[in-house]
Amino acid sequence: MKTVTLTVRIPSEVKDRLEVLSKATDRTQAYLASQAIQDFIETQDWQINAIVQGVKAAERDEFASEDKVHRAFSKWGVHTDH
Repeated sequence: MKTVTLTVRIPSEVKDRLEVLSKATDRTQAYLASQAIQDFIETQDWQINAIVQGVKAAERDEFASEDKVHRAFSKWGVHTDH
């Protein structure tokens, strides 16, 4: 995978913690920062895609019935007024 350099400003406390983590894991600070950014982007991508799909389903009036919602909650021991 091709890589590029990215310069970011972070609080000095975060930099200090990154340095400690780097030493503890025997990984470079750059590697840890890159992994953190990748993990963040994957999580955000997933969340945004789920929201977009939910909005599209809502626009198509694809909602769970009230009974289906109550059954789903009941499986987890949550009882709703039905």
